[in-house]
Amino acid sequence: MFSPSRLRVARKRRGLNKTQLAEQIGVDLRSVSGYERGDYEPSGDTLGRIVTALRFPAEFFAGPDLHEPTNRTASFRSMARMAASHREAALASGALAFLLNDWIDVRFTLPSPDLLDLREEDPETAAMMLRQHWMLGEKPIRNVVHLLESKGVRVYSMSEDTAEVDAFSLWREATPFVFLNTQKSAERSRFDAAHELGHLILHRHDEPRGREAEHEANRFASAFLMPRGSVLAHAPMIPSLEALIRLKHHWIVSVGALAYRLHALGLLSEWHYRGLCIEMSQRGYRSNEPEGAQREMSMIIPKIFAALREDGIAKDDVSTALHIEPDELDRLVFGLAVMGVHSDGAVSPTPRRSPNLQLVK
Repeated sequence: MFSPSRLRVARKRRGLNKTQLAEQIGVDLRSVSGYERGDYEPSGDTLGRIVTALRFPAEFFAGPDLHEPTNRTASFRSMARMAASHREAALASGALAFLLNDWIDVRFTLPSPDLLDLREEDPETAAMMLRQHWMLGEKPIRNVVHLLESKGVRVYSMSEDTAEVDAFSLWREATPFVFLNTQKSAERSRFDAAHELGHLILHRHDEPRGREAEHEANRFASAFLMPRGSVLAHAPMIPSLEALIRLKHHWIVSVGALAYRLHALGLLSEWHYRGLCIEMSQRGYRSNEPEGAQREMSMIIPKIFAALREDGIAKDDVSTALHIEPDELDRLVFGLAVMGVHSDGAVSPTPRRSPNLQLVK
């Protein structure tokens, strides 16, 4: 059986439209459209050219249909400045992450989702309520990715070759997913993760609503990472740029995000805030964060691959089972799928155990 959805995902993952794929495999546009609608299947020779053009093995196209995220179900940051091909490629990586996540769920028991539905709350209140629910108080969050994973959010990476795609999130039935761009600074990636958490709890049953939704998610992320009481307690008497650079390490945020939070809480006048923004731009801090933090990575993924290696299952075995290339797997898991000794046989569809992975915050 040839899967139309897998052809769509593979094409979009490579950043091609239908016309471009048709040109590369030597068929007309109508044929590619027919393949993706399931009207008919490509011939063996055409399938071989598809495999070469899209760099997915032939077995990939014979698997069951994939669950494909769409623009209607995923919340993206900076949608206005994002090329359609980049957005489609990111969504295709989400489909591959679902494939990997399903494979993992058969073999491991991961934390269950523990998120609140706070659609009726304003972002500042929602951030406070979620912190209370998770018993975080007002202390700084040392690792946002680890926190999300411990609360049942599935966090994957998308190593896109563009800065346009910051992050995106969605609910797949009852499971929340967050996808982060690994090319961002550590501070920006932390804020992106908190921003997507805001979408998950504020807009769970709504379609993304453009600038309004993005503004709400930004306000949530700012309040979640920098609680009001904590900021008021630590705010400098003279908020110079040097003082903010020293203070940003307390919450592990960018100096720009900290200045924004101080301004939102009335601790910086409009004039003072604009002056700091100009100074940050002049020093290049918009693109190069001063005194950058260490990048956050998944805690669950290394545990999973360590457990698999104990069972003689290497990264190549996993990519073979999923019918994707090893580098495609690396792109989904922050490059944390460490190579092990390749097993002699194929990966068994029946797990030998189902470890319960638990995270300690």
